[in-house]
Amino acid sequence: MSKEALRYLNNAKEMLAKSPIENNLYIDEKYVKCACGVAYLAVLKAIDESLLKKGLSRKELPEKAEEYQKALQKYASAHNGSLIREFGALYDELHIAGYYRGNLKHADTVKSVLKAAKAFIEKIGH
Repeated sequence: MSKEALRYLNNAKEMLAKSPIENNLYIDEKYVKCACGVAYLAVLKAIDESLLKKGLSRKELPEKAEEYQKALQKYASAHNGSLIREFGALYDELHIAGYYRGNLKHADTVKSVLKAAKAFIEKIGH
C-alpha cells in the first residue's frame, strides 16, 4: 500500500477537521475544497506508485485524468473495470465537485468520498 498516498489522505482529513460542522454541513468551504484537492492528489499518488512498480519511469507517468484512465485500463488488469469506474467517480466527486466547484457540503457525503478514496488507494496498492 502506498504510504505516501495515505499520508496525503491523512493530511486531507486534518484539513477537513478545521471546518466547523452545523446540522451535518461544513461551514468553511475553503477547508472542504482543500481537503478534496489533497485527497484527489492522494489517489493520483497511489496510481503513480502502482505504475512505477509496474516498470514505468517517472517521465512516463500520466499527467491528465484521461491519461490516468488509459493507464489504469492498460496496467491494472486485476480490477480493470472497477478501478476505472472508481477513479472516474473519485475524479468527479473529489476533484470536480469537491475541489473545483466547491459543491460538497454535507459532512456525511465528504467523509464517504474520503473513505472511497482510501478504499481505492488500498485496492490499487495490492
